[in-house]
Amino acid sequence: MRNQSNNQNNKRKKLSGEWFARAREDELSVEVILRNSQGAPSTACFLSQQMAEKYLKGYLVYRGKRFPKVHQLDRLVRLCEAIESDFQEIKEEAEFLSAFYITARYPGDYPQFSFRQAKEAFEKALKIKNFVLAKL
Repeated sequence: MRNQSNNQNNKRKKLSGEWFARAREDELSVEVILRNSQGAPSTACFLSQQMAEKYLKGYLVYRGKRFPKVHQLDRLVRLCEAIESDFQEIKEEAEFLSAFYITARYPGDYPQFSFRQAKEAFEKALKIKNFVLAKL
């Protein structure tokens, strides 16, 4: 029984590490866009949302929790909050970043995003990242 439990823990740690590695790839891409002020700020906003999403999902996997296929960070934070109540501390950042999942990806009546907004999105994603990693 103990070996089975250790096996499950190792699988969860491995899978959560994969989520975090993908999030790190998003982070590196945003850093390049912001450092050079080249490319699309909307892409940096979208990747910041994706980065935060992957850290939250990685946390849930690490803790052995299932989650629906959603991209709304506020929903993911609520799931995390059911495990540790202080996740409410990053609720505002999650709500801010959730808006970029659709608006930064598709054309329409949405505004053009600036590098200032992209930097703010990245800062909020980094706050979520640091918060999640401190929980592990």
